[in-house]
Amino acid sequence: MVPQFDIEALRTMIVGTDLGSFARAALHLGRSQSAVSMQLKRLEEQAGHALFHRRGRGLVPTEAGDTLLSYARRIVAMHDEAAMALGASVAPPTIRLGLPQDFFEDVMPSALATFSQNRPNVHVAVRAGRNYALEHEVKSGRLDLALAFAGMDRPGTGELLATMPMLWLSKDKDSEPPRDVSGTLPLVLFDHPCLFRQAALSSLDEAGILWRLSLTTPSLPGVWAALRFGLGVTVRTAHGVPPGIRRLDNCLPALPPLELRMLKQDHLPEAAQDLAHILKATIENQGVADQLPTR
Repeated sequence: MVPQFDIEALRTMIVGTDLGSFARAALHLGRSQSAVSMQLKRLEEQAGHALFHRRGRGLVPTEAGDTLLSYARRIVAMHDEAAMALGASVAPPTIRLGLPQDFFEDVMPSALATFSQNRPNVHVAVRAGRNYALEHEVKSGRLDLALAFAGMDRPGTGELLATMPMLWLSKDKDSEPPRDVSGTLPLVLFDHPCLFRQAALSSLDEAGILWRLSLTTPSLPGVWAALRFGLGVTVRTAHGVPPGIRRLDNCLPALPPLELRMLKQDHLPEAAQDLAHILKATIENQGVADQLPTR
């Protein structure tokens, strides 16, 4: 009998191979791992050959699997093209992107505008996140790629895009950091854990400067609003600082720089590779690495 290959099973085969993990494919496609395993088993029954063999903790295509994979890419592409030509609803491919809130106003919209011109039928799901969470979600397969800050005191993963100094920031009218009556420095910071928070507290403790947490929040717009209302000082890079906020140079202890890195899955689909290149070019064109402090 001529095998009747299931389109969605072929799609799963492609995604799992591209991501290098069928566990990641299950997350990407919104299916359970058992459902993905059943699809692969059904494909092998239809093909009459073993399509994958185990290597370490993963599965890699056999010779028969490589042959079917080559046809699967063409079959799925033609299937989706035919469906779109007939006006049928076809779920667009999705790229899952994570990045800090610092880049939501400029880097993200600029990069996605360029990307959408090149790939109009690709859906990008954007997620704001903390650095530790972004790195974990890329490693676990929940994100395809991410921009994330990394401290220079630990080996960084991913591709280094820029080195960015950390700065003390306050409301525009402050030429010196505000102090309480007792001389304590009020701080407006992200919730723990946070690289900026850690750097601020460590530098103040080393300098013997008394501090207190005036406000903590997971929202970067919340930090800017608190600074404009004079609730304290914060630590960020120079990128994306809004009007009404100024740098406090030579007033507080020096801070170490941060690295901006791009984190990626090992096996990115072609569209995700395009987005990664566009993000990198956008970072370079906007001069993110050139925003150095003047002391």
